[in-house]
Amino acid sequence: MALAVLVLVCLASIAIGAKALPLADVWHGLFHYAGGGDDVLVRKVRIPRTALGLIVGTALGLAGAVMQALTRNPLAEPGLLGVNAGASAAVVSAISFFGVTSLTGYVWFAFAGAAIVSVAVYLLGGSRSATPVRLALAGTAVTAALYGYVNAVQLLDSAALDRLRFWTVGSLASANTETLGKVWPFIAIGVVLTLLIARPLNALEMGDDTARALGAHLTRTRVLAMLAVTLLCGAATAACGPIVFIGLMIPHLVRAVTGPDMRWILPYAAVLSPALLLGADVVGRVVARPSELQVGIVTALLGGPVFIHLVRRKRMSQL
Repeated sequence: MALAVLVLVCLASIAIGAKALPLADVWHGLFHYAGGGDDVLVRKVRIPRTALGLIVGTALGLAGAVMQALTRNPLAEPGLLGVNAGASAAVVSAISFFGVTSLTGYVWFAFAGAAIVSVAVYLLGGSRSATPVRLALAGTAVTAALYGYVNAVQLLDSAALDRLRFWTVGSLASANTETLGKVWPFIAIGVVLTLLIARPLNALEMGDDTARALGAHLTRTRVLAMLAVTLLCGAATAACGPIVFIGLMIPHLVRAVTGPDMRWILPYAAVLSPALLLGADVVGRVVARPSELQVGIVTALLGGPVFIHLVRRKRMSQL
């Protein structure tokens, strides 16, 4: 069922865009490419855009599921805990201060920023004594500070503003085969690492003492989990900017169906997260025709009410 949803959304992403095309023209561009204007739009623009949405959505969904298990925090998500903001701040710094202009150059800055902020939020939230609320507050504070820095750099550097004005709100519009070729290896490694630690993450969610009793290696699991999150979020953010709430919404939806077993949550999240991201991208292309509403804005509009609902439910359960 999840795969069927993903296939349908992928087809919609290829067939529907800011420019309305008859299905016959979409079919021609897919299977009878002749180099015409609409053929180029389908083959060179929409297919790479859909492919990038697939891998970025998978990365964000898996990263959110891993962070929720690692921190035992149902509100954990790369955007909420500052990971995306750290990557964004590092990329903006690379572009503005070091003159880096290629994805190959600033993807390493994205990885470094994601890793540093992940550790910083964990420490500010109280490390091992951290509660979900403290981590969420620490992540919110760090995110606000970093995005303030990003906005300040862009205002002071008009060239950086021109290069980053769409990237910083999260967009798939600049997708191309070169971007895909550069980011997919990092995301593939992150996906493999994530799937390999599904069983120890199950043990870790039960608490450190129980995890040790079950034979889980806590330090190794945490290190591999943070490495996976850094690879997934760093590559995804470098490719299309910070996109929030995908990693929050999908794990909760999947958990309601599969239960708490990470061996099921992770594969389902890997399928449904790109479906949500591509669906939001299609909505953004349609609602503002002939312009586009960036996918990062659409996911924020969708995810905000979900986050408020989860916070209220968490508070009610603690009363």
